[in-house]
Amino acid sequence: MSNYAGHVATPGADELPSGPALTAADRCDACGAQAYVRVTVNGSELLFCAHHAKKHHEKLSSIATSWHDETDRLFEDQRA
Repeated sequence: MSNYAGHVATPGADELPSGPALTAADRCDACGAQAYVRVTVNGSELLFCAHHAKKHHEKLSSIATSWHDETDRLFEDQRA
């Protein structure tokens, strides 16, 4: 689950199988920024930056079959 401001996580969705970890090569489908969230809907994979994942969360969470959220990585340097 993520801890970025305003994020409302889907209960249990982070535990669903969702593929390999996201890398710097994975880009947001909406804006091209680095993707930190992978959403599977109807067998299709969508990648989002933290901003667009938050923006589309309410609409997608009801139809997503998986929601893989790595936005915690945005705060790794702050924890060190």
